[in-house]
Amino acid sequence: MAEIKTSRTQHILDRGLDKLVSRKLLAWATATALLVFSDLQSSDWVIITTVYIGGQTVIDAVTKLKGFGDR
Repeated sequence: MAEIKTSRTQHILDRGLDKLVSRKLLAWATATALLVFSDLQSSDWVIITTVYIGGQTVIDAVTKLKGFGDR
């Protein structure tokens, strides 16, 4: 029962975040916050943001090319 409630809460939060900000911006903001308020190195910041944003961009492009985003 707790798993269903957690899953439902995560789904609601995910939909809310999708409407407010893109995941790319959220990944960048999280990495930037860790850089500023934690001991994250600038080279790690570059890796985190580049891998996530680059990977997500490729996934979005393939999704649009295959027509999966039309549903």
